[in-house]
Amino acid sequence: MGNKNSCSCIYSPKSRKPEDAYRPAAQPRSEEVGMEPKNQSLSSLHGVPHISDREILPEDNVGDPSIHPLAKPIFSSRSQSEINRSKSRRRADVRSRHADNKNRRRSQYDNRILQVQAPPPTALKKFSSCSTIFIDDSTVSQPNLKNTIKAVAYAIYFHIKNRESNRTIEIFDEKLHPLSREIVPEDYDSRDPEHKSIYRFVRNLFSAAQLTAECAIVTLVYLERLLHYAEIGIMPANWKRIVLGAILLSSKVWDDQAVWNVDYCQILKDIAVEDVNELERQFLELLQFNINVPSSVYAKYYFDLRALADANELSFPLEPLSKERAEKLEAMSNDGTISNLWQKPTLLRSNSLDAMTTNPRLSVAILS
Repeated sequence: MGNKNSCSCIYSPKSRKPEDAYRPAAQPRSEEVGMEPKNQSLSSLHGVPHISDREILPEDNVGDPSIHPLAKPIFSSRSQSEINRSKSRRRADVRSRHADNKNRRRSQYDNRILQVQAPPPTALKKFSSCSTIFIDDSTVSQPNLKNTIKAVAYAIYFHIKNRESNRTIEIFDEKLHPLSREIVPEDYDSRDPEHKSIYRFVRNLFSAAQLTAECAIVTLVYLERLLHYAEIGIMPANWKRIVLGAILLSSKVWDDQAVWNVDYCQILKDIAVEDVNELERQFLELLQFNINVPSSVYAKYYFDLRALADANELSFPLEPLSKERAEKLEAMSNDGTISNLWQKPTLLRSNSLDAMTTNPRLSVAILS
C-alpha cells in the first residue's frame, strides 16, 4: 500500500462514444458461420425461398423463350425489322407532310388566289394529365380478348413473313391433311397469308369454342415452343394446323372446362375426329410433353404482345379512370372478382407489447 515502487495496472474497456450506440453490431464472418455469402437466399423472410431459387432453370433452356423468362420471344425479334421500317416510313411521311405544307404556304403567299387543300386530319392520341387518367381495362390477369387475338395474329403473321426455315412435318401439311373439302390451290405453300385472314381464323375458333384471352397467349407460347423443339418453320402450307394444335393444347391446359376434340370437328365441319386426335398426339410428342408455362413467361409474352400491338397502331381502348373502374381494377388485380368490393373492411387487431418482439419489421421494446 505504501510502497512507492509498486504499481497496479487495471485494464478497462475503451470508452464508448454516444454515437456508437446507433451503429449496428458487427456481423460475424462467413468462415465463423460456416456459410458463404453467395449461397445465401435473396429472400428477406426466414424460411421462404426467393423466386429465383424456386424457378431453377436448366442451362439447356437458356435460349428457349417459351421456358426462360429472360429470353426474348421469337416473334419480337422477327417483327423488329418491320417495326423499324414502319417507324422510318412514318417519319418520312411526317417530313413530306411538313414540306408540302411549307410549299403550300409559300405558294399561297405568292399567289393569293390559289386555294390550298388542307391536309387530312390525323388521329389524336389521348394522354394522361394531372386531372384525368386514361387507362384500358386490360390487365395481365384478364387481358382484352379482341385486341389480344389481334396481337397474336400479328405475331403469327410476322412468324410467317420473316421465317428462317421452310422445314415442316407431314402432320401439319394442309394439302396432305386438309381442314376443308375445298380444293387446295397449287400455290398454297408460296403465298403468304394476310393478317386479316389469320385473325379471322383464330377469332372464329375462339368465338365458337368460347375461349379466353389468356388461352390466346398460351397458344403463342406453345407455338414458339414447337418451333424451337421441332426445329421447323411456320409457313403458308402449315400455319393453320400448327395454330389449331396449339389452341387444342392451350384450351385443355388453361381452361377448367376444356373443349373436346369432337367439338372442333363441329366447328371446322370437314375434319375428322381421328385427324384431330393424331394432330394433338404428335403435337405433344414434339413438345416432349412439356406443357408447363411459368407465370414469368406468361407475363413476358403479355407485355411483348402489347408492345407489338402499339407498334402496329393497334391501341387498346382508353377511357377515363373513374372511381368505380379503379375499384374494379383493384379487385381484378387481387383475386379476379369484384365480390370484395361490397365487403366492409375488417378491423385489424393491434399488437400488444409482448408480441412486438416476434415481428421482425418492428423494433424491440426495451423496458428499464
